[in-house]
Amino acid sequence: MTTATRGPIDPAAHLARLRKRAPLIHNITNLVAMNPMANVLLALGASPAMVHAREEAAEFAALADALTINIGTLSPHWLDAMEEAAEAAQLAGRPWVLDPVAVGATRYRREAGQRLLERRPTVIRGNASEILALERQGSGGRGVDSSDPIEAAEEAAISLARRTAAVVAVTGEIDLVTDGRRLARISGGHPLMPRVTTLGCALTGVVAAFLVDAEDPFAATTAALACYGEAGRRAGTTATGPGSFAVAFLDALYALDHDQLVTLPTLEVSDAP
Repeated sequence: MTTATRGPIDPAAHLARLRKRAPLIHNITNLVAMNPMANVLLALGASPAMVHAREEAAEFAALADALTINIGTLSPHWLDAMEEAAEAAQLAGRPWVLDPVAVGATRYRREAGQRLLERRPTVIRGNASEILALERQGSGGRGVDSSDPIEAAEEAAISLARRTAAVVAVTGEIDLVTDGRRLARISGGHPLMPRVTTLGCALTGVVAAFLVDAEDPFAATTAALACYGEAGRRAGTTATGPGSFAVAFLDALYALDHDQLVTLPTLEVSDAP
């Protein structure tokens, strides 16, 4: 059964909970994404921390409210820190999100992706090519870009969710979220979003922030993507190019409120096939 409404998922309520909590999000992310990701989380109402040294990553992961791991600028020392931080987060009962950037591009990335999957992420967020590669069905696209349409990754996303017990989010023109039982499709966003570097990476931090204190990771992830897409849509109404869009997007995230979120574009939730 498909419901072309928000149904039981209320993005406004999830956002209100996040802002009241102001969670501390520990991000082991790539070098390009650190500053934009921090600004996005601050605009939304969360508190970002960029801690990647192996000597402290695990300790900090146990202190933070949630963890994100992004393999964009991978190195052996960072991978060790990622694994140890993920283990510490899991032991402390903290949610963590895996962003498998360009995971199919090289053997090293494919091996890193599988090693991190063994640490049982709460959510896996990537583009269609990354999700296909992580489920060992594709090449992973050209660098960080997706060479596969969203529809091509639906079966792989459901399979990956069932295999790992994680929520899987596939982001693109239409976002997909699945926990292996349910499937959400979220419209929104703007064509300029892929023209601004690391907005996808920043979204991983947003998903982590929505997961804090959430009873249902599937609903929290869906709400995060719906809010992000709505901010993108609103930013696009005033932006004239990528530069002005980047600024407008931060302002739109900061200004998101209940009234804006009750009139979201279609959010469909159905049973996964």
